[in-house]
Amino acid sequence: MLMGKGPVGPGDRLSVWHRLGVTAPTPAKPGTPRTGRRFGYLLAAALNGAFLYVVDNVLDWDVAPFLTDSFEEATPTIRLVLWATIVVNLAYLFFDPKWFKSITQIGLAGLSIAATVRIYQVFPFDFSAYEFPWETLTRTILIIAVVGAAISIVVEVVRLAVALSRAGYSPDPTP
Repeated sequence: MLMGKGPVGPGDRLSVWHRLGVTAPTPAKPGTPRTGRRFGYLLAAALNGAFLYVVDNVLDWDVAPFLTDSFEEATPTIRLVLWATIVVNLAYLFFDPKWFKSITQIGLAGLSIAATVRIYQVFPFDFSAYEFPWETLTRTILIIAVVGAAISIVVEVVRLAVALSRAGYSPDPTP
């Protein structure tokens, strides 16, 4: 079903764009879920902006003695992920159908994998001053993060397929 208008089938007059959720925006009433989602998108963009500021300045602040200067080798990829997340969340403020969110989440997860792998390669941490095996724990967490992001890609591909099928999209070109 699409927005309570009944099933969308091949004989319906709705365009593919309409079935995919690309319609004129309707004003949201205060307190509706869309308003809450928009607040969440704005908050996510702001928090990622704050993280971007931290990434750009953390070495200058000298607040993390275990962080080495090689952190700068990982920052371009980290910055790319943060900027992409900011842009995507700002886009969601205006356009957030399920299929679009799935596509963007797949892209963001791919970028996150790239950044996490880069951090693993550079490993800008020096835990030699600590008795606890922080290096092993940190490397394990980075591996778990990559696996989690890969799983999220699979989940979002399934969500995308479901969203497109519910919208009446079929990759079969025959009518």
